Amino acid sequence: MLTISIASLSGGQGKTTTALFLGRLLANRSCPTLMIDSDPQHNLTTYLGFELEPNQPTLLEFLKKTVPAEDSIYPTSYNENLFLIPADDQLDTVQDYLSNSGVGATLLKRRLEAVAKIFKVCIIDAPPQRSQICLTVLGAADFLVIPAEASVKGYGSLIRTLDLLNGLRDVGATDAEVLGVLPFRDRWFGNTQAQESRASVDSMRSEVGEQLVLPSIRESERFKQAINKRITLSELGYQDLEYPFEILIEKISTHWNK
Repeated sequence: MLTISIASLSGGQGKTTTALFLGRLLANRSCPTLMIDSDPQHNLTTYLGFELEPNQPTLLEFLKKTVPAEDSIYPTSYNENLFLIPADDQLDTVQDYLSNSGVGATLLKRRLEAVAKIFKVCIIDAPPQRSQICLTVLGAADFLVIPAEASVKGYGSLIRTLDLLNGLRDVGATDAEVLGVLPFRDRWFGNTQAQESRASVDSMRSEVGEQLVLPSIRESERFKQAINKRITLSELGYQDLEYPFEILIEKISTHWNK
């Protein structure tokens, strides 16, 4: 199982959007895909239309190993290949548990070993701040995808995320590599890119190299419409907007058989 964490250390950078559309496209290509909502705000759980009943196991129980791993994994109504470990507000309470465990940064990676032969890809939607949950999400990753808004704020978020990743790599808490940086809300007016967007994307290229910057997710209301309708952009009639995710899947596929 290839584990990909979608991480960025600011809110509004497109993490959940990226995780959602990437997961759906992989499932549509008959790829058994496990999605993990590791954000206590649980937007991915909501976007996938999953409503937790009282006492249903979530990522909290999965991390604490208080239930068998499979009891925390649920099929989605979208596709038979798409599964979810959901989150709710109670996930915040796992912070102390991770901090006191002594192996917090590698705990999720260890827990995922129990299901590694069932799924081909695991996509983790990370929380938008440096926290114990974020550390264990990065520790579990084989690769990171870093969405970053095409703005000054987005560039700053990218720098902080890279610094955190490098710090974890230095102490042996993760071997994750950056699979790609995904500019988000890239603003265009017709055929002209907004000046701030262009400058921000150029700065991203200077920081990580041309080859790691993926095609941008352009600013469009179609993403919100597809999320609300719980369908893909192709199903909405806007296949061209899926191009960044298609390129990302091509990069992922090169690692499946390694």
